[in-house]
Amino acid sequence: MQLTRGIRVVALFEAAKGLLVLLAGCGLLTIIHQDVQQLAEDLVLHFHLNPASHYPRIFLQLAGNVSSGQLWLMAGFALFYASVRWCEAWGLWYKQRWAEWLAVVSGGIYLPIEIYELYSGFSWIKVCTLTLNIVIVLYMAAVLRARTESLVLSP
Repeated sequence: MQLTRGIRVVALFEAAKGLLVLLAGCGLLTIIHQDVQQLAEDLVLHFHLNPASHYPRIFLQLAGNVSSGQLWLMAGFALFYASVRWCEAWGLWYKQRWAEWLAVVSGGIYLPIEIYELYSGFSWIKVCTLTLNIVIVLYMAAVLRARTESLVLSP
């Protein structure tokens, strides 16, 4: 029962990640026929960021060079990513072994990137993201191990 509750929490988290990325993808579709450069400049000014500083400058440069086709492509990737997250969430909710493996592998893939990002510059968001991902990967690995041991021990 305790394992089921934890797995369902992970399933809800994965579904929420999928929803968040899908919403971002839909947001990209809403700006296809607009002046993306102007929208980016307005966003930077709205958050009182210095347009000449490193990250806002990169953001503005990217916004100035993005095409409608690229926005469609990014929205398509968002839909694909959300679909994978929702399939994983469905599988975890219904205790499918493949989904447990998917959770371990897909979470584990991000760990080196998150460690590198933390090494390149400290922030509490990076620490929390890495910690949460490690907890999920270790938990799902423990679930897989417990299921394997129960399969081996059962007659």
